Amino acid sequence: MVIQSSHAHIPVEQRKKILFLCDDFRLPSGIGTMAREIILNTSHRYKWVNLGSAINNPDAGKGIIMSPAVNEVTGLSDADVKLVPWNGYGDPIILRSLIKSERPDLILHFTDPRFWTWLYDMAHEIRQEIPIAYYTIWDDLPYPHWNKPFYESCDALWSISKQTDNIVRNVVDLSKFDRSNLRYIPHGINPLTYFPIPDDDTELQNYRRQLFGDKNDKIEFVVFYNNRNIRRKMTSDLIIAFKELCRLAELDAPGSTSKFALVLHTQIADENGTDLLAVAKNLAPECNIVFIDKPLETKELNYLYNIADVTANIGSNEGWGLSSTESMMAGTVIMNTVTGGLQDQMRFEDQNGNWINFNTDFATNHAGKYPIHGQWALPVYPATRSIQGSLATPYIFDDRVSWEDVARILYKFSQTPRAARKEQGAAGRTWACSSESMMSAKSMSDNFVDAIDYLLSTWKPRPSATMFKYNQKQQSPLPTGILTK
Repeated sequence: MVIQSSHAHIPVEQRKKILFLCDDFRLPSGIGTMAREIILNTSHRYKWVNLGSAINNPDAGKGIIMSPAVNEVTGLSDADVKLVPWNGYGDPIILRSLIKSERPDLILHFTDPRFWTWLYDMAHEIRQEIPIAYYTIWDDLPYPHWNKPFYESCDALWSISKQTDNIVRNVVDLSKFDRSNLRYIPHGINPLTYFPIPDDDTELQNYRRQLFGDKNDKIEFVVFYNNRNIRRKMTSDLIIAFKELCRLAELDAPGSTSKFALVLHTQIADENGTDLLAVAKNLAPECNIVFIDKPLETKELNYLYNIADVTANIGSNEGWGLSSTESMMAGTVIMNTVTGGLQDQMRFEDQNGNWINFNTDFATNHAGKYPIHGQWALPVYPATRSIQGSLATPYIFDDRVSWEDVARILYKFSQTPRAARKEQGAAGRTWACSSESMMSAKSMSDNFVDAIDYLLSTWKPRPSATMFKYNQKQQSPLPTGILTK
């Protein structure tokens, strides 16, 4: 691997140290994958300590020196990277211990704010000595005003998606932030990891034959799914849409079902989702559906993106959707629900031909106000939008597409010759590598270095307490129905 950064190397003794609170960066989760990219591509600039979370981390409580492994991967000789694996998302005790032993210059956290309430409760304590930055994400509207205390417990908010950036700016009190600490930093993929492979490549063809077996020669159109088996990913809807795709093809050309294949790289059964094998066997028994129920190395994933004609993500909530970015970098067309961060990757453009931005008046393109998009994308607009919620997150839109719409879009695309499909996908890779999209690993690492350096150079310690003036006359009256003496 070559470090993806335009920023110069800094001697190790001059580097600032960052305590990174997120998933264990060895894990294949989306957060783990992106944390790894950030660490690897900035380890020539910073020292890193990762408090690495997992549900049941087999190395929990150990301290692991990762510097030799990082040196081997990046070609550095002086990386300074440590990993502290942990079960769950940490607690005040381990954080205080790491602050005391590691003396970090910055705390950076990355994932859902609900998992970090204990961190925000410590904000006054921490920010007397150390700034807190949050690589933030939120899946959908309406504006989550209950996140305001979390956001305002941080010194910098770096947003994954354009929608998240707009959400942050509409939820926080902007007077409390230096605007340069509110930044849009989309996920970035290494173009040397995911890249197009010629169809006649021997290794690719051998992998394809292993994947499809004796059906390989008949299959002409492949839909790929690379996501978790959880409800919001709508995996069962994709299966039934694939069945409808086959039915539509049969109407035009009897016997053509065998030409289509759906490859699902996901857990076959998950309590957070469903039993997908039962769905496939009972609802689409006549269709070619292939399950891959194990983690794969990036080389194999790149094969799958290249074998596919389209990578589908029709989730009803999606903060970003990493499989779509990987697919774009591999030169394969993407099908996305028009929701959350998935919108960024389709490059909808406004009336002036510019990539759209969101604001208070226009906070999502779910209704198709701007229909023009990148040729590498097959957008699916939500057929219904309902408000879901929980005690922790009282409301959020659930943007559900119609599986019939998905099937029709896939069928129309399947009529496009393979060479033309690959041309559309190649346009996606070109854009993903561009300075406009900022979706390459180089752009992401450069954006992080710029943001971190700016924060560290301008940050001022916070006071140990915040004082509020209490005026009894200005207090809200009690709700109707509550009696007082």
